[in-house]
Amino acid sequence: RKALVRTSEQRVAGAVFAASSVVTPFFLGAVAGGIASGRVPTGGYGDALSSWTNPTSMLGGILAVSVCAYLAAVFLTGQSVRRGDTELEQGFRRRALAAGVASGLVALAGVFILHDDSPRLFHQLSRVGLPLLIISAVCGVAALLLLRSGRPPLVRTLAAAAIACVVAGWGVAQYPYLLGTHLTIDQAASPSATQWVLIAVSCVAAVLIAPSLLLLYTLSLRRKLE
Repeated sequence: RKALVRTSEQRVAGAVFAASSVVTPFFLGAVAGGIASGRVPTGGYGDALSSWTNPTSMLGGILAVSVCAYLAAVFLTGQSVRRGDTELEQGFRRRALAAGVASGLVALAGVFILHDDSPRLFHQLSRVGLPLLIISAVCGVAALLLLRSGRPPLVRTLAAAAIACVVAGWGVAQYPYLLGTHLTIDQAASPSATQWVLIAVSCVAAVLIAPSLLLLYTLSLRRKLE
């Protein structure tokens, strides 16, 4: 968008970016909801429409959009503080607070949706996944409270931890199944040789890529790339 000269072109680029920022997390959440609710059977024989348009999928999509908006506003608040732009900081702080409250309300409504639409997932989340959900709620509330008083680094950490705990809670509730209750992780796993190759490649990639990403992130935070 910055490379474009004409205002009309900048508006089009901005609209496309804004639309993709909503569509991408929504459909990612919808897919996760379809998998979590057990509507995706093995072999691809599920319903092409209802597998992704059910209440749990809609919940996942809306929650993903609100969470992404919240995280983006939190991180941009920190960027505004580092730039010393008070007006921009206040604007992003208001957006972060609004998105955080909206995410909490969606998550609260999700309790009732999962109870009716995905009883097994609700049962597991209310048992084995409950500690992680409690930690997520505590981190989320703490992040919102600290967001009003500043402390961007701590707010970013708490916000990210809140989201990570929700995802981890879903994983714990889903275990040991990968799809519904008909395909376990062990059944879907690749042969041991393939897994070891993937682990080795991932370790090499982490060693090669992680330092450069860390350097890029550090330089960006210190405004050395401008």
